[in-house]
Amino acid sequence: MAFVYNHDIVHLDALLRRFTLEVFKCVSSSSSAFNLFDQERLRTFLDEIDRFHAWVIAQPQLDLPESHPTEYELEAPPEVADVENESVNSLIKLFAVTRAELINCQSARDPAGLQPHDSRRLTGITEKIRQFLVAYIATTQPTDLPESSPQAAMSGSGQKGT
Repeated sequence: MAFVYNHDIVHLDALLRRFTLEVFKCVSSSSSAFNLFDQERLRTFLDEIDRFHAWVIAQPQLDLPESHPTEYELEAPPEVADVENESVNSLIKLFAVTRAELINCQSARDPAGLQPHDSRRLTGITEKIRQFLVAYIATTQPTDLPESSPQAAMSGSGQKGT
């Protein structure tokens, strides 16, 4: 189990875990097409990460001598497997890279906030994902792959409420 000391990274990690599962379970995961609904959802996921990131870096540096260091245990990333849609597989890998960089960055040892280099790293990765959506997914899909499809099991339906 991974842990960090930074409560802002805990929230970013929760977003990344949730969005990874959303992308894995999306309708587009079962074919070569990345439909417009899933493209819009991905945009909103990236916008949410960007908004929270902007909020974090706009906050004052906190002096927390009584509560730091507090160790926050992170939930495990969702269990995912390769799916039919190669772009979905790539997105899942990019979210995993983002998570790995965040939970292992220097800022993960701070009580809050992001150091400038860690902030730039997060911006760079989310911008790469956004460009992947705009310059690749939106312009090249669907791909006609009759000879090699299907190659992966369906990801299954969304989670059921309890």
